[in-house]
Amino acid sequence: MLSKNYSMTISGLEAVLVDLEVDSRNGLAGQTIVGLPDTAVKESKERVLSAIKNSGYSVPVNKFLTINLAPADLRKVGTLYDLPIAIGILQSTQQINLKINGQYLLAGELGLDGQVKAMNGALLLAIMAKEKGFEYIIIPEQNVREASLIRGINIISVTSLADAIEKLSCVSPACNNVMQCSQTKGFSLDFSDVKGQEFAKRALEIAAAGNHNIFMIGPPGCGKSMLAKRIPSIFPDLSEDELIEVIKIYSISGKLKNKESLFSVQPFRSPHHTISYAGLIGGTSQAKPGEITLAHNGILFLDEIPEFSRQVLEALRQPMEDGVVHVSRANSSFSYPASFMLVASANPCPCGYSNHPSITCKCNASQKKAYQQRISGPLWDRFDMFVEMLPISEKEILSRSAGENSSDVKMRITAARNIQKKRLNKSNAQISAKEIESICSLTGDSAEIFEKAVKSYKLSARAVHKILKISRTIADMEAKENIELLHILEALQYRSIKHESQ
Repeated sequence: MLSKNYSMTISGLEAVLVDLEVDSRNGLAGQTIVGLPDTAVKESKERVLSAIKNSGYSVPVNKFLTINLAPADLRKVGTLYDLPIAIGILQSTQQINLKINGQYLLAGELGLDGQVKAMNGALLLAIMAKEKGFEYIIIPEQNVREASLIRGINIISVTSLADAIEKLSCVSPACNNVMQCSQTKGFSLDFSDVKGQEFAKRALEIAAAGNHNIFMIGPPGCGKSMLAKRIPSIFPDLSEDELIEVIKIYSISGKLKNKESLFSVQPFRSPHHTISYAGLIGGTSQAKPGEITLAHNGILFLDEIPEFSRQVLEALRQPMEDGVVHVSRANSSFSYPASFMLVASANPCPCGYSNHPSITCKCNASQKKAYQQRISGPLWDRFDMFVEMLPISEKEILSRSAGENSSDVKMRITAARNIQKKRLNKSNAQISAKEIESICSLTGDSAEIFEKAVKSYKLSARAVHKILKISRTIADMEAKENIELLHILEALQYRSIKHESQ
C-alpha cells in the first residue's frame, strides 16, 4: 500500500516542499530510502523502527518498504524526516488510518523511545506552509514559539509519535498557535557603565544611527571592548520583517534550540581571532552561513582585528560593500544576507602603548608599520569612521557620576533611523553613489571647506562618499534637512587617522 505525506528540505535560506512517499510490498523485511538522502536521513531507518516499536505499534514483518523523497534531484539533509517517515510507514502497513488529505506538513526528529526532538528550520517550514496553502504544520513542541511568528498557520505541537498520531486522528486538531515572539526590552549592559570616553561614545552613537562601520584604536584597558559590547543596548529595535529574517538564519543554523526567548537584543557576534575562513564567511561541505550572516541586521565585533588571518579579513571586503555573501561548494551555491555594522578594535602597536601618556612604548617604527599593515589599505578604506582612544584618568575611574544611559541614546538613534527609513527605506550607510548627489549635497561654506579637506587629506572617492554619508547621519540626528558646515567638520574628525599605505 502507498501512503503520502509532505515535509521540507532546506536550500540556503529557503524551504523546498518534499513529497514523502512510502510503499510497502510483500517480501523480505527491509527498507530503502531514495531521493538523494544524506547520512542522517539514511540512519533514520533505525531510529524510526525503534520509535514505532516503543510507541506500541508493530515493526513491519515480511514487508519491504521503499521510501521516496521527491524531488529526487535535490539533496535531503538532516533528521527532520523521522516523524513523517514513521507516519508514512504506519499508514502504508495499515496500522493507522489518517485522512490527512494534503493539509499537513510534518517534521521532527524521533528518539528511540518515540519522543519528538527539536528541529532546525521550523520558521522556514511555517513560511512555506503559508505560501503553499497548507492548513496545518506538525512540529516538535520546542519549536512552537519560533514558528508562531508566522500568522495564519495552525500549529500542532507534538511531544511524541503517539501524541502526533492522536492529534492527527482528531477531526479538529488542537491549534497551538498562541505564542508570539517579541524582542525583550531591558539590557544588563548599559552605556552609563562606561566612564569617560565621551568622544568615543559620540562616535558610536553616530555609527549606530547610520549603521556605519567603525574602527576603535587605543591601548589595552581604555574601554574598546566594553563600549562595543554595549552597542546592542542603543540599537533600534528590529522591524517584524527584519526579526523574521534574522530568526530564519538562526533557525537553519540550529541556534534556537531550548531558548526561552528567541532574541532579547539584536544579533551581536564576536568571533575569536582564530576563526577560520569558513567559520566567518560561511562554507563547510554544506555551505552553511558564517558569522557575518549570523550578524545580519546586527553587529559584528572583531576584537583585536590585526590578529585575524589576512585571508579571512580580505574576504570581508565584498560583503561589507554589497550586504550579501556568496558561498559556493562543489554541489551547491548560495547567497546569504550579510548586512551588518562592523565594529573593530585594535591596539596602536604590538605592545599597545604607542602615544600612551604614562607608559613608554617598546616598539620601533618598523614594528608599528608592520603591525598596522596586517590590515590592508582597501579593507581600511571600507571603514566609515575611525576613533582614537586614550586611557581614562584616575579621576574619571574613581568618579561616581553615571554617564548617559542607553535608553536615552537609543531614542535619538531610533528617531534618526526613522528619518532614514522615510527617505529611502534604508540606513545612510547603504546610500548608493548615485543617491549621494541628491541626498548629501553641499552648498556654500560646507562645499568649499569639504573641497579643501579632500585635497589636503588626499581622500579616495570611497572615503569622500563615506564622509558625506556620516555628515548626513549627523544632520538626521539633529533633524536638519540640509547638511551644514558643523556636520561636515565633525564627520572629518572620524577620517583623520591614516593607514601606513596612505
